[in-house]
Amino acid sequence: MAIKKIIAFGSAKGGVGKSSITASLALTLSKDKKIGILDADVYGPNQNILFNLDTKNEITSKGIKPALHNDIKIVSMGNILNYEDAAVWRGPMLSGAIKKLINDTQWGELDYLFIDMPPGTGDVYLTIFKELVVDKFILITTPNKLAISDLQKTVTMLKKLDVKIFGYICNNIFNVEDIDNKFFVTNKINHLGTYEFDTNLHDFNLDYNSSITEQISKVILSDV
Repeated sequence: MAIKKIIAFGSAKGGVGKSSITASLALTLSKDKKIGILDADVYGPNQNILFNLDTKNEITSKGIKPALHNDIKIVSMGNILNYEDAAVWRGPMLSGAIKKLINDTQWGELDYLFIDMPPGTGDVYLTIFKELVVDKFILITTPNKLAISDLQKTVTMLKKLDVKIFGYICNNIFNVEDIDNKFFVTNKINHLGTYEFDTNLHDFNLDYNSSITEQISKVILSDV
């Protein structure tokens, strides 16, 4: 794989906007860079839905061919299994599926591979970090004490695995005015930007350019 940089987006808490923010940043950066997205959420894949992918990832003797949207290469279990099917797999099968998505995909030349991580801190994380050298991890959270509490577990895990935390993005879906950022300040985690509630992002308008996404994209590009 000729991939220059790998960035993972995640949080132990589900429903905080990881998939939408990953996709939004990919769309913006794809204007000037070669981008790929690995949807690592095998049990609840969303990238195929966000990008309206209606054709399956082609699997040949040479490997898995990514789907394309705006020249973004996308691989998602949601684009391999039937839409209504569930991946009812135990840990070893889950890890095996992730390894196959990583190693069998024909990524080609990429400037950035974005990994949309699942909730939790389990098998997928261990497999991803064993199979790939992740250059940086971006935390996603809402300004909610449950989300931040779960995020602390993500931070603890990343520190144990010696994975670089690039910063955090706050998804302020309820437009909370007084956001408590004490945890991030204490742990010296950079604030990359805050999304306020935006219908275009909530419904994921593929033609929408978010100013916050543009801002965060510049920060990502500046870290060479």
